[in-house]
Amino acid sequence: MDKDNTGSGKSLDISGSREIDDFVKLARTVAAAKGPETGRLILALDATMSRQPTWDLACRLQGEMFDAAGKAGSLAVQLAYFRGLAECRSSAFVRDTGALKSLMTRIDCRAGHTQIGKILSHTLKETARRKVDALVYIGDAFEEEIDTLAEQAGKLGLRGVPVFVFQEGANTTAESAFREIARLSKGAWFRFDRSAAAKLAKLLSSVAVFAAGGLRALEARNLPEDRLLIEHMRGSR
Repeated sequence: MDKDNTGSGKSLDISGSREIDDFVKLARTVAAAKGPETGRLILALDATMSRQPTWDLACRLQGEMFDAAGKAGSLAVQLAYFRGLAECRSSAFVRDTGALKSLMTRIDCRAGHTQIGKILSHTLKETARRKVDALVYIGDAFEEEIDTLAEQAGKLGLRGVPVFVFQEGANTTAESAFREIARLSKGAWFRFDRSAAAKLAKLLSSVAVFAAGGLRALEARNLPEDRLLIEHMRGSR
């Protein structure tokens, strides 16, 4: 995973296209707001060609994640994505919904294979440096070896980093793998239903509240979507 804000990561055969250069420049200029930080969340998306509608919806929903998390504690969000044959990128951690949206809207989707293993590996490296409280992954396909990813998911679970997988579509292979990743990481699996954007926004907001304030924050807020998230998390243990 190439780290755009520090340059410390290894390049993964990155494209030299103009929008990627713009993404890198913007990511380097975006700094997290000063003050105490109580939660860190990685928002990872499959940006292969079929994902463009999902990407556009995620751009709209991430603002609601910030708003909900702000009431439970401050939240820093890192954008991560993959596309093409070997392109995998991550931004700085930001606490400004406008800055994150600016990053997201500069990326377009391209054909390629899934690289979920790189996302999990990147999350493990990030939490080794400084605790990551949750990983949200949004995608529709799975084209990798499940055994390797299961091991990574298990390590995330041991480190207290649940993976919340939102699957669009009904690919049974992907569903089986995604459910296992969620189970092993002590996270949860849900449908990413574009026809029920309001419900989806509430679930994503619950994940953000969890990342910012933990289970106590969810229990204190006690909304239906919070109870659903808690139920799914406890069901995976």
